[in-house]
Amino acid sequence: MNLVEVLILVVSFLVFLSLRVPIAFAIGLAALFTLLSAMPFLPSVTTLAQRMATSLDSFTLSAIPFFILAGQIMNRGGIAVRLINFAKAIVGPLPGGLAFVNIISCMLFGAISGSAVAAASAIGGFMNPMMEKDGYDKSFSAAVNITSATTGLIIPPSNVLIVYSLASGGVSIAALFIAGYVPGILIGLALMIVALVYSIIKKYPTDKMVGFKEFFKRFIDAFPSLMLLVVVIGGIVAGIFTATEASAIAVIYTLVLGFVYKEITVKDISPILLETIKTSAIVLLLVSTSIAMSWVMSYENIPQEISNTLLAISDNPIVILIIINLILLFVGVFMDMTPAVLIFTPIFLPIVTELGMDPIHFGIIMIMNLCIGLCTPPVGSVLFVGCSVADLKIQQVIRPLLPLFLVMIGVLLLITYFPDLTLWLPRVFDLV
Repeated sequence: MNLVEVLILVVSFLVFLSLRVPIAFAIGLAALFTLLSAMPFLPSVTTLAQRMATSLDSFTLSAIPFFILAGQIMNRGGIAVRLINFAKAIVGPLPGGLAFVNIISCMLFGAISGSAVAAASAIGGFMNPMMEKDGYDKSFSAAVNITSATTGLIIPPSNVLIVYSLASGGVSIAALFIAGYVPGILIGLALMIVALVYSIIKKYPTDKMVGFKEFFKRFIDAFPSLMLLVVVIGGIVAGIFTATEASAIAVIYTLVLGFVYKEITVKDISPILLETIKTSAIVLLLVSTSIAMSWVMSYENIPQEISNTLLAISDNPIVILIIINLILLFVGVFMDMTPAVLIFTPIFLPIVTELGMDPIHFGIIMIMNLCIGLCTPPVGSVLFVGCSVADLKIQQVIRPLLPLFLVMIGVLLLITYFPDLTLWLPRVFDLV
């Protein structure tokens, strides 16, 4: 490992970030400058372009644009309202019922759409005014919405789990999807406990219990939306289709659902496709530049040196995992999730596998760490969306966010040191 080249990589990347250069360009330029210090201009540019192009030549990656398209259709398809009404029928009468509705709706919508930003926007847009009308503190409502929206990245189907599968060299997507259920639900339950305590202290009102007839009506309204999870995940686990094929089926299913609900017309297709193309282009550019940077890091033997350094500090798995968790939490504060997964998976995965950790378990740990980063400034996209939807400044939301952060970190530690919580469900389906 050449120290000068490592410094060029790190310093140039940080300089570009500080200059507010878009993250994908900052990553690509940092990788290019590092290569220029090791080889002439033309081979450097050619090598980087080649690595970026070949990184996108993947059938697995085709799932990402399809799931993004399915999420865009859901945003306009009336699914959010039906999920909120169903969740309200279940937990509305409990203390802090509307906070529970917010959390459960974000979990369901985030899982169905695979997007934390979409969940924060769609659910927050409905729930924040509703909670404020019932006397809930506006900043608390926003904090609940922001943190619970991230559960959709852990509960499948999740685009970022597909990215991790690519970065890890082909860990089973089906196993990752199934492994995400228990951790995602645990985070949701932990957030509910905080919401319950907060609501009891503040004496927030509760909803009236709905009758069986109304409950059944809301269930029937939400049932087609909920079935998407069964169709997609059930089909993958049963081996009926791959994750990529499942993403295409999700698009067809949500499109039919949008027309059945009469929330989508033919005129809506064009703006939906345009937004999907924009989002997909951003994500795939991030993927290509991040994989190129990962190759440059491997070329400089950076992952091997970091691995040797960490293992030299301690051979105790508990200590190593604490260090890795702290690094990932720090990374999540400053870097978007997709490039973080692509860059740091090749660095840390060899270390944890040497310690005997299952790659599926580590994938869930990594995603949970980075989900917390989505709720923190300065790069927390979900934080910004949640504050924008609630019409609040970030500093107004930080205080109610703190106890929610703490329980998320508590669940992260639980998942880290009790691997069976993550792996028992994939074992039940013989995926591990």
